[in-house]
Amino acid sequence: MNLQLALDRLSKEECRHILAETKNAVDWIEIGTGVIKEYGMEIIREIKKDYPEKTIVADMKTCDAAAHETRQALEAGADITTVMAFSDDNSIRTALETAEELNGRVMIDLLNAPEERIAELDGLGVRLVSLHIGKDQQGSRSISGDIFKPLAPYPHMKAAVAGGISLDSIPLLRPHQPEAVIVGSAITGVQHPKKAAEKIKEAFSE
Repeated sequence: MNLQLALDRLSKEECRHILAETKNAVDWIEIGTGVIKEYGMEIIREIKKDYPEKTIVADMKTCDAAAHETRQALEAGADITTVMAFSDDNSIRTALETAEELNGRVMIDLLNAPEERIAELDGLGVRLVSLHIGKDQQGSRSISGDIFKPLAPYPHMKAAVAGGISLDSIPLLRPHQPEAVIVGSAITGVQHPKKAAEKIKEAFSE
């Protein structure tokens, strides 16, 4: 499992500070949608330059113009970019083709996607998805191992999992061995992000 740090709803200075604190514990760095909207492709370039050894995820949440936005994110330095599952099949297809051309990856965000959409995505060649409980959903729904059930028929699909994940969530997720565990405010919103990130990473192997 990779620890994916989600940098969202933060200033550029806050992103830099948190990354400096947590760099030894974090495997993947996600530049969140809100941060990208605030600072554009430049912050992807800056973070990739500062952390070339890390996997950089640009949470573009693309839903149209997929070839252009996929190229935009990957050429800026992202290794992975996100596309929404509800996007048109042609958007999914062209995103995957563009990523392959640029030696990058596409993560399909399954936020609110019906289970039957996963079969369609599989047919399109999708191999990396995000099992995602959205920020606005977290008041009524919490993370559990059940989130992996829709992927049971697709063992070849790798999954990242997100949605209010904290240290207490890790024992629920560990048996499923997701490709990445996405953690945001449980690291970025605490007084000691370094300690929080280290404790979460340590829990991966307990």
